[in-house]
Amino acid sequence: MKRIVLLGGGYGGVLTAKKLAKKFKKNSDVEITLIDRNPYHTLLTELHEVAANRTPEDAVKIELKKIFEGQKVQVVLDEIRHIDFTSKTLESRKTKYKYDYLVIGTGCKPTFFGIPGAEENSFTLWSYEDAIRLKEQIREMFGEAAKEIDPAIRKSKLSFVVVGAGFTGVELVGEMAEFRDELCKEFFIDPKEVRLVVADMAPKILPILPGKLIAKSEKRLARMGVEVITSAKITRVDSQAVIMGDERIPAQTIVWTAGVEGSDLVGTLDVQQQGRKRIVTNDKLQSVDHENVYVVGDNIFYIPEGEERPVPQMVENAEQAAPVIAHNIHADVTNQPKKSYKPGFHGTMVCIGSHYGVANVGLPNRMFMMSGFMALFAKHFINMFYLFTVAGFNKVWSYMMHEFFHVHNRRSFVGGHFSKRSPNFWLLPLRIYVGYMWLSEGLEKLWKIIDNPSRIFLIPASPQAADATSAASQAVDAVAKTVDAQSAASAVTNAKDAVEALPVPHFITSIMNGFMDLFFYQSNGDYTVLAKVFQTGMVLAEITFGILLIIGLFTALSSVATIAMGIMIWCSGMAPYEMLWYLAAGVALIGGSGSVFGLDYYVLPWLKKHWKRIPIVRRWYLYTD
Repeated sequence: MKRIVLLGGGYGGVLTAKKLAKKFKKNSDVEITLIDRNPYHTLLTELHEVAANRTPEDAVKIELKKIFEGQKVQVVLDEIRHIDFTSKTLESRKTKYKYDYLVIGTGCKPTFFGIPGAEENSFTLWSYEDAIRLKEQIREMFGEAAKEIDPAIRKSKLSFVVVGAGFTGVELVGEMAEFRDELCKEFFIDPKEVRLVVADMAPKILPILPGKLIAKSEKRLARMGVEVITSAKITRVDSQAVIMGDERIPAQTIVWTAGVEGSDLVGTLDVQQQGRKRIVTNDKLQSVDHENVYVVGDNIFYIPEGEERPVPQMVENAEQAAPVIAHNIHADVTNQPKKSYKPGFHGTMVCIGSHYGVANVGLPNRMFMMSGFMALFAKHFINMFYLFTVAGFNKVWSYMMHEFFHVHNRRSFVGGHFSKRSPNFWLLPLRIYVGYMWLSEGLEKLWKIIDNPSRIFLIPASPQAADATSAASQAVDAVAKTVDAQSAASAVTNAKDAVEALPVPHFITSIMNGFMDLFFYQSNGDYTVLAKVFQTGMVLAEITFGILLIIGLFTALSSVATIAMGIMIWCSGMAPYEMLWYLAAGVALIGGSGSVFGLDYYVLPWLKKHWKRIPIVRRWYLYTD
């Protein structure tokens, strides 16, 4: 039995574990274990949204057991305090864990550069708990300031300083600027009284970005009322202020985002380290001291060939390192050649509040600068891609809900257009009426089928019919047997002209004609048996979905089905203009109209509860929370 242990449930640990589980899926001689002290994976790049109350608290957490549902990964909740590389053992307070291969992905923690008082008097933003604590602090300061009569104390409570103008600091202060506006309205405070400062010891903010995007970022922060201080010589932090040289900025909320270093555990390991407790690796991402120990994510210190600096501490580094590590461990177990790590980073994206962002993205040799809507679009797209690889449809759906559809105060890059929701009971009359219309249409056609099962009236006559006269005769028989063929054909033609059909583009007509020639028409122009089956199915569908809409059962599915039927009728060239009304009503009814005085109110929660218990559903994340 080969024991693979992954230490840390961050981006690198989770992705590597999933890759390993896939590679060793059918190998019963391999055991994969992921150890973390938390039962959830935290989306560290989204913590600022929770801290500033843009998204709910659970939006940045994914349960580890959910991530590895049905996969060959055992999740263990424990805190490792020591690693014995000689005996290949991980040690916690309560037990020991043996390994044959170890992947270290414990991540980083904030570093304070030895500045007096910084660690003791600052908030950080490097964990889920940090985000909750900071959100509570910001709200508490506004609440206390609203009752404070001393101007100096009130000003101190309404001053917020973010130290560090990298990605985390800029994204946080941008969100805080929007949160400020909400809190000022809630606590009846003039926004001009609130001071937001982002300070950095570097000469410019977001130094990894091109100068043009830095200028845009500074301009955006200024518009949001954020003071930007660069080249700040921060000498001390106390409980009431940040001291920058001779300047003292009073503030009771100071957030430190100025830098990171390796975790406490990594700092104690007997391995080569550089660059603030990062483990030195070779090109296979193995520790240079132990070939069965791999390093992933922020803990890697590796300088690729031709580069001057080590790989950056960013999510994409973990995303690209994970498959290499999984491949190399699998290669070692199966005696195959290993791969070298050759990262190709695709840029960076920064959001400054919910409505604006900047991005420098593309290929390693060709980068493109974006700002505003497109930058945020790219960021959301990348986030959803990552979430899909981790927890499939389930997490992508919840991400879309809290980023686009359930947002408050229009805090989304598409504003509040998608989040404007009305009570579903306003749709009740429309749902019942649309259901009645489909039901009555279906019943009327059903009697025609019962009266003459061989009569086809939902599918146009074949252009290959023997001749026009015989085609007209068929129509005549259905209308009246007592009228002569010529006058009846004329009546049918006039009836068709009386109800004008919706126009259909020529290319759709061509496709439909080919489809019907293949399935519905015989070579002599007569209808096939399949045409009769299709017509009967359409009529029964109209009746079925009409009833379902009336009683409010599976309303979303029924609404989509009626839209599909309407489109099919339109494509056939037989849809009257009133079909547009049916289509529009169907779209309006998709969003939960059956939850008001309908069976969906009772049935869907019961189905959802039992649906989530199906192993394959949980394995592929085909459910919503």
